[in-house]
Amino acid sequence: MASPQAKSRSEKVLFQATRLAAKTHPIAKHIFPETLDIDDNHSLWVQQTPDYQPGEPLRETISADLAIIGGGFTGVSTAYHFSRRYPEKRVVLLEAKTLANGASGRNGGMLLNWLANMYGLSPEMTLRIYQMTHAGIEMITDIIRRHQLPVSYRLDGTLTAYTDSRRAEAAHQEAEAHQQMGIPVQYLDAKRLKQELDLQGVYGAVLDPNSGQINGAQLIRFLRPVLQEQGVEIYEQTPVLGIQEGAILTLRTPQAEVKAKAVVLATNGYTGKLGYFHDALFPLHSHVFATAPLTEVDQARIGWRRMVGYSDDLDRIAYSSLTREGHIVFGGGSNQSYAYLFRNRTSYPGSPHSAQKSFAKIEQTNNRYLPGSASTPIMCRWTGTLGITLNRHPLIGVRGENRNLFYAIGYCGHGVTLANVAGQILTDLYSGDDERWRELPFYQMPYVPIPPEPFRWMGYQLFTRLTGRSPRM
Repeated sequence: MASPQAKSRSEKVLFQATRLAAKTHPIAKHIFPETLDIDDNHSLWVQQTPDYQPGEPLRETISADLAIIGGGFTGVSTAYHFSRRYPEKRVVLLEAKTLANGASGRNGGMLLNWLANMYGLSPEMTLRIYQMTHAGIEMITDIIRRHQLPVSYRLDGTLTAYTDSRRAEAAHQEAEAHQQMGIPVQYLDAKRLKQELDLQGVYGAVLDPNSGQINGAQLIRFLRPVLQEQGVEIYEQTPVLGIQEGAILTLRTPQAEVKAKAVVLATNGYTGKLGYFHDALFPLHSHVFATAPLTEVDQARIGWRRMVGYSDDLDRIAYSSLTREGHIVFGGGSNQSYAYLFRNRTSYPGSPHSAQKSFAKIEQTNNRYLPGSASTPIMCRWTGTLGITLNRHPLIGVRGENRNLFYAIGYCGHGVTLANVAGQILTDLYSGDDERWRELPFYQMPYVPIPPEPFRWMGYQLFTRLTGRSPRM
């Protein structure tokens, strides 16, 4: 078997060859990014943890009561809650690169309530989901305060902005219905909205006061010593190459094995690489940028007076937030903002250099909503890999003949909150004390399969590049 380094080199050679072929093939050229360049894919969140050093890899075969694969929100949250409930059990966390290397460290930072898809749910379930996610946000901030973590976050509330007068009126009515359920959202008309956040081309917005923004990389990386103090063994630079199921599961890594009584798949968009959920989700690459920090005077000049952030009502949702330090973070807004690479490729080679056209389009969208921000320098650009399901609901549960392979994946852009809640859910599921999660639309639920390649890629293109339309996410 080739070494990981040799495999990486061969993939680059193959990629360059296919790029060359794509110049003469009208269909194949859509499968691959424009260029392959040096990877400088560092998010604002990761740059704000400059002293972080990855831990040592696993070098000897060990046993564990619970092995967690993935060092993002899901994996770290599960390790935290599980080790607090079961301090006597041996918990091992394996991360292929560094903690917060994946989507948990390359997201847009929005700390939101709800699921990505709330359509068709009863009023009772709607309220239950809001209460669940609100409790999740409170849980995150409680952990930060309990352990005095130096994590940058804001909870000033976020807006959903409506760019069509009819959709704005419908949102107004829905907000009133939600208020009657006990959900504390508020509709802002265009005049009131202008006093909070002066967005151009917007007819109204719904304010969720219990939402915000957070630096997820800081949360995860500053929790590492807390986990270690709770007895969790963390091995970074340790990719899991395969899983052999049984009463005792065997995880194969480059230098050793882990024999575990139970395993958690906390791998989101990367899960297919382990041979699981190939037909349940696909990795979608999301491009994001952050500006240099703005002073309060600059924020007022461009019309950002209050509120943490906003998202819009369009199919290819645009979203933006203002960090505590004054950075505007923006993503989405067009088909160019996202990419699906043929055969579920989980990394976007050469980002941000290879996605210059995409980032240019994203900046145009940002400047359309806030024209005054056009002169603000861009500090960094990055690409993160999301896990997307067909119905936009996550998948959380347990599988396998021995019921010892747990999973929480497919957050569809709402993972900052949901993936942290997943740690509580998986711990309860392991314990058999899971009544509060039952009947939620993502808990132990079957999924609608996604067609295999090449139909998967062709279907994505039909909804995006060829028709200009796409499912909202």
